[in-house]
Amino acid sequence: MGKRYIDCSARELAAYHKKELLQSIADSEGRVLAAETIGTVTPMLVNITNAEFVTSLGADIIMLNIFDVDHPVINGLPEVAPEDTIHEVKRLTGRMVAINLEPAAVRNDGEKSVWSLTEGRRATVENAKKAADMGVDMIVLTGNPGVGVDNKAITKALADLNEAVGDRVILTAGKMHASGILSESGEKILTKEDAETFIEAGADVLLLPAPGTVPGFTMEHAAELIKTAHEK
Repeated sequence: MGKRYIDCSARELAAYHKKELLQSIADSEGRVLAAETIGTVTPMLVNITNAEFVTSLGADIIMLNIFDVDHPVINGLPEVAPEDTIHEVKRLTGRMVAINLEPAAVRNDGEKSVWSLTEGRRATVENAKKAADMGVDMIVLTGNPGVGVDNKAITKALADLNEAVGDRVILTAGKMHASGILSESGEKILTKEDAETFIEAGADVLLLPAPGTVPGFTMEHAAELIKTAHEK
Protein backbone atom coordinates (compact mmCIF):
# COMPACT_ATOMS: atom_id res chain seq x y z
CA MET A 1 0.00 0.00 0.00
CA GLY A 2 1.34 3.43 -0.98
CA LYS A 3 1.43 6.62 1.03
CA ARG A 4 -0.89 9.62 0.88
CA TYR A 5 0.41 12.24 -1.54
CA ILE A 6 0.76 14.76 1.28
CA ASP A 7 3.00 12.31 3.18
CA CYS A 8 5.29 11.49 0.26
CA SER A 9 8.87 12.65 -0.14
CA ALA A 10 10.10 13.98 -3.48
CA ARG A 11 11.95 10.69 -4.07
CA GLU A 12 8.81 8.67 -3.42
CA LEU A 13 6.66 10.81 -5.74
CA ALA A 14 9.27 10.52 -8.49
CA ALA A 15 8.94 6.73 -8.36
CA TYR A 16 5.14 6.74 -8.60
CA HIS A 17 3.36 6.03 -11.87
CA LYS A 18 -0.14 7.11 -12.90
CA LYS A 19 -2.14 4.61 -10.86
CA GLU A 20 -0.06 5.21 -7.74
CA LEU A 21 -0.29 9.01 -8.09
CA LEU A 22 -4.08 8.89 -8.44
CA GLN A 23 -4.40 6.63 -5.41
CA SER A 24 -2.09 8.81 -3.33
CA ILE A 25 -4.13 11.91 -4.24
CA ALA A 26 -7.42 10.18 -3.42
CA ASP A 27 -6.02 8.94 -0.11
CA SER A 28 -5.20 12.56 0.81
CA GLU A 29 -8.97 13.27 0.92
CA GLY A 30 -9.05 16.70 -0.70
CA ARG A 31 -5.94 18.15 0.92
CA VAL A 32 -3.73 18.17 -2.18
CA LEU A 33 -3.26 21.75 -3.40
CA ALA A 34 -2.62 22.46 -7.08
CA ALA A 35 -1.24 25.80 -8.28
CA GLU A 36 -1.20 27.02 -11.88
CA THR A 37 1.76 29.05 -13.10
CA ILE A 38 2.80 30.54 -16.44
CA GLY A 39 6.41 29.98 -17.38
CA THR A 40 6.55 32.53 -20.19
CA VAL A 41 6.08 35.54 -17.90
CA THR A 42 8.70 37.20 -15.70
CA PRO A 43 8.97 35.19 -12.47
CA MET A 44 7.76 36.81 -9.26
CA LEU A 45 11.23 36.22 -7.79
CA VAL A 46 13.05 37.30 -10.98
CA ASN A 47 15.50 34.40 -11.43
CA ILE A 48 13.59 31.67 -9.60
CA THR A 49 10.80 29.89 -11.42
CA ASN A 50 7.21 30.53 -10.45
CA ALA A 51 6.92 26.76 -10.04
CA GLU A 52 9.48 26.88 -7.22
CA PHE A 53 7.79 29.96 -5.76
CA VAL A 54 4.36 28.32 -5.44
CA THR A 55 5.98 25.16 -4.10
CA SER A 56 7.49 27.23 -1.29
CA LEU A 57 3.98 28.47 -0.50
CA GLY A 58 2.58 24.96 -0.19
CA ALA A 59 1.61 23.80 -3.70
CA ASP A 60 1.56 20.02 -4.06
CA ILE A 61 0.96 19.86 -7.81
CA ILE A 62 2.46 22.29 -10.34
CA MET A 63 0.17 23.07 -13.28
CA LEU A 64 1.96 24.79 -16.16
CA ASN A 65 -0.24 26.96 -18.36
CA ILE A 66 0.90 28.34 -21.75
CA PHE A 67 3.37 25.45 -22.01
CA ASP A 68 4.30 24.66 -25.62
CA VAL A 69 5.70 21.13 -26.03
CA ASP A 70 7.48 22.22 -29.23
CA HIS A 71 9.05 25.31 -27.68
CA PRO A 72 9.08 24.85 -23.88
CA VAL A 73 9.78 28.02 -21.90
CA ILE A 74 10.02 28.28 -18.10
CA ASN A 75 11.64 31.59 -17.20
CA GLY A 76 14.03 31.35 -14.28
CA LEU A 77 14.86 27.72 -15.01
CA PRO A 78 18.55 26.75 -15.30
CA GLU A 79 19.53 26.15 -18.91
CA VAL A 80 18.62 22.62 -19.95
CA ALA A 81 17.80 20.84 -23.19
CA PRO A 82 14.16 21.48 -24.24
CA GLU A 83 13.24 17.83 -23.72
CA ASP A 84 14.52 18.04 -20.12
CA THR A 85 12.43 21.08 -19.12
CA ILE A 86 9.77 19.15 -17.20
CA HIS A 87 12.31 16.89 -15.52
CA GLU A 88 14.19 19.98 -14.30
CA VAL A 89 11.01 21.54 -12.87
CA LYS A 90 10.31 18.26 -11.07
CA ARG A 91 13.90 18.07 -9.80
CA LEU A 92 13.74 21.60 -8.39
CA THR A 93 10.28 21.32 -6.84
CA GLY A 94 9.93 17.66 -5.91
CA ARG A 95 6.35 17.80 -7.18
CA MET A 96 4.33 16.18 -9.93
CA VAL A 97 3.81 18.43 -12.95
CA ALA A 98 0.75 18.99 -15.13
CA ILE A 99 0.35 20.99 -18.34
CA ASN A 100 -2.70 22.44 -20.07
CA LEU A 101 -3.52 21.36 -23.62
CA GLU A 102 -6.43 22.94 -25.48
CA PRO A 103 -8.72 21.16 -28.00
CA ALA A 104 -9.10 24.03 -30.44
CA ALA A 105 -7.68 25.24 -33.73
CA VAL A 106 -4.88 27.79 -33.95
CA ARG A 107 -6.30 31.13 -35.13
CA ASN A 108 -4.30 33.37 -37.42
CA ASP A 109 -6.72 36.28 -37.30
CA GLY A 110 -6.80 39.17 -34.88
CA GLU A 111 -4.31 40.53 -32.39
CA LYS A 112 -2.09 38.04 -30.58
CA SER A 113 -2.14 37.84 -26.78
CA VAL A 114 -0.58 35.68 -24.09
CA TRP A 115 -3.56 33.33 -24.46
CA SER A 116 -3.27 32.93 -28.24
CA LEU A 117 -3.05 29.24 -29.02
CA THR A 118 0.06 27.77 -30.62
CA GLU A 119 0.42 24.40 -32.33
CA GLY A 120 2.47 22.99 -29.45
CA ARG A 121 -0.32 23.75 -26.97
CA ARG A 122 -3.12 22.01 -28.83
CA ALA A 123 -4.69 18.84 -27.45
CA THR A 124 -3.44 16.49 -30.14
CA VAL A 125 -2.22 12.93 -29.80
CA GLU A 126 1.22 13.99 -31.05
CA ASN A 127 1.51 16.71 -28.40
CA ALA A 128 0.23 14.39 -25.68
CA LYS A 129 2.88 11.81 -26.56
CA LYS A 130 5.58 14.50 -26.51
CA ALA A 131 4.36 15.64 -23.09
CA ALA A 132 4.42 12.10 -21.72
CA ASP A 133 7.94 11.55 -23.08
CA MET A 134 9.04 14.80 -21.38
CA GLY A 135 7.87 13.50 -18.01
CA VAL A 136 4.51 15.28 -17.65
CA ASP A 137 2.38 13.51 -15.03
CA MET A 138 -0.98 15.07 -15.90
CA ILE A 139 -2.55 16.64 -18.98
CA VAL A 140 -5.38 19.09 -18.34
CA LEU A 141 -7.79 19.42 -21.24
CA THR A 142 -9.25 22.88 -20.87
CA GLY A 143 -9.53 26.28 -22.55
CA ASN A 144 -7.86 29.61 -21.83
CA PRO A 145 -9.80 32.90 -22.03
CA GLY A 146 -11.33 33.52 -25.45
CA VAL A 147 -9.75 30.47 -27.10
CA GLY A 148 -13.15 28.93 -27.75
CA VAL A 149 -12.97 25.44 -26.26
CA ASP A 150 -16.32 23.70 -25.84
CA ASN A 151 -17.13 20.55 -23.91
CA LYS A 152 -17.78 18.52 -27.03
CA ALA A 153 -14.21 19.18 -28.17
CA ILE A 154 -12.90 18.23 -24.73
CA THR A 155 -14.78 14.92 -24.92
CA LYS A 156 -13.31 14.12 -28.34
CA ALA A 157 -9.79 14.99 -27.18
CA LEU A 158 -10.26 12.88 -24.05
CA ALA A 159 -11.15 9.80 -26.05
CA ASP A 160 -8.19 10.28 -28.41
CA LEU A 161 -5.65 10.98 -25.66
CA ASN A 162 -6.97 8.22 -23.43
CA GLU A 163 -6.26 5.71 -26.18
CA ALA A 164 -2.82 7.19 -26.90
CA VAL A 165 -1.39 7.98 -23.45
CA GLY A 166 -4.09 7.01 -20.97
CA ASP A 167 -1.86 4.34 -19.44
CA ARG A 168 0.95 6.84 -18.80
CA VAL A 169 -0.59 10.22 -17.94
CA ILE A 170 -3.41 11.38 -15.67
CA LEU A 171 -6.12 12.98 -17.81
CA THR A 172 -8.05 15.92 -16.36
CA ALA A 173 -10.95 17.59 -18.16
CA GLY A 174 -13.05 20.69 -17.61
CA LYS A 175 -12.94 24.48 -17.51
CA MET A 176 -12.67 27.21 -14.88
CA HIS A 177 -14.60 29.66 -17.10
CA ALA A 178 -16.47 29.56 -20.41
CA SER A 179 -13.36 30.04 -22.62
CA GLY A 180 -15.41 32.32 -24.86
CA ILE A 181 -18.31 29.86 -25.33
CA LEU A 182 -21.28 31.85 -24.02
CA SER A 183 -23.64 28.87 -24.33
CA GLU A 184 -21.43 27.12 -21.76
CA SER A 185 -21.25 29.88 -19.17
CA GLY A 186 -22.35 29.86 -15.54
CA GLU A 187 -23.46 26.46 -14.31
CA LYS A 188 -23.28 25.19 -17.91
CA ILE A 189 -19.48 25.39 -17.80
CA LEU A 190 -19.79 21.83 -16.53
CA THR A 191 -23.13 20.05 -16.20
CA LYS A 192 -23.81 16.67 -14.65
CA GLU A 193 -24.20 15.27 -18.16
CA ASP A 194 -20.82 16.75 -19.16
CA ALA A 195 -19.20 15.20 -16.10
CA GLU A 196 -20.61 11.76 -16.92
CA THR A 197 -19.54 12.10 -20.56
CA PHE A 198 -16.01 13.13 -19.60
CA ILE A 199 -15.68 10.17 -17.25
CA GLU A 200 -16.91 7.75 -19.90
CA ALA A 201 -14.40 9.23 -22.36
CA GLY A 202 -11.49 8.54 -20.01
CA ALA A 203 -11.17 11.46 -17.57
CA ASP A 204 -9.37 10.61 -14.33
CA VAL A 205 -10.03 14.03 -12.78
CA LEU A 206 -12.72 16.67 -13.37
CA LEU A 207 -11.82 20.37 -13.43
CA LEU A 208 -14.54 22.79 -12.35
CA PRO A 209 -14.67 26.40 -11.16
CA ALA A 210 -14.49 27.08 -7.45
CA PRO A 211 -18.00 28.04 -6.30
CA GLY A 212 -18.60 31.76 -6.64
CA THR A 213 -15.68 32.43 -8.98
CA VAL A 214 -17.98 32.70 -12.00
CA PRO A 215 -21.61 33.87 -11.98
CA GLY A 216 -24.08 31.03 -11.47
CA PHE A 217 -21.60 28.39 -10.36
CA THR A 218 -22.88 27.68 -6.86
CA MET A 219 -21.74 25.53 -3.96
CA GLU A 220 -24.75 23.29 -4.55
CA HIS A 221 -23.91 22.75 -8.22
CA ALA A 222 -20.27 22.00 -7.41
CA ALA A 223 -21.37 19.51 -4.75
CA GLU A 224 -23.58 17.72 -7.28
CA LEU A 225 -20.68 17.43 -9.74
CA ILE A 226 -18.30 16.17 -7.07
CA LYS A 227 -20.85 13.56 -5.99
CA THR A 228 -21.25 12.45 -9.60
CA ALA A 229 -17.49 12.13 -10.04
CA HIS A 230 -17.06 10.09 -6.87
CA GLU A 231 -19.98 7.81 -7.67
CA LYS A 232 -18.65 7.13 -11.16
